[in-house]
Amino acid sequence: MSYELKWLIYTTVLTSLLWVPYILNRISVRGLLPAMGYADETAAPHAPWAARAMKAHSNAVENLVLFAPLVLALHVLGISNDTTQMAVLVYFAMRVVHYFAYVFAVPVLRTLVFAVSWVALLALAYQALGGL
Repeated sequence: MSYELKWLIYTTVLTSLLWVPYILNRISVRGLLPAMGYADETAAPHAPWAARAMKAHSNAVENLVLFAPLVLALHVLGISNDTTQMAVLVYFAMRVVHYFAYVFAVPVLRTLVFAVSWVALLALAYQALGGL
């Protein structure tokens, strides 16, 4: 398995776990059975941090849709080098920091790490395109 595919799997697992904190908050606020049902306008709201966790999770899913095909394209093309390996590592690290910056409401840091993860995506695309 390539280094890039390994980090794609790590990123997918990370993204698949980001729902857990806000669901636990939902259970603590609404109770187990109501949390398992469909919320209506009378349902108790999430804590502010949990609402931000939901948004951070959505953002991670939206960006996984960009990250995964780039890594898969690199794999199919047989491209793996220092740049691609650094880019996937940076992307993963920035997604972790982005989640916590979002949950703990650190706006400038959140934006900066999002931008760095976006640059990592561009680096992967550049490599997949053969360095233009």
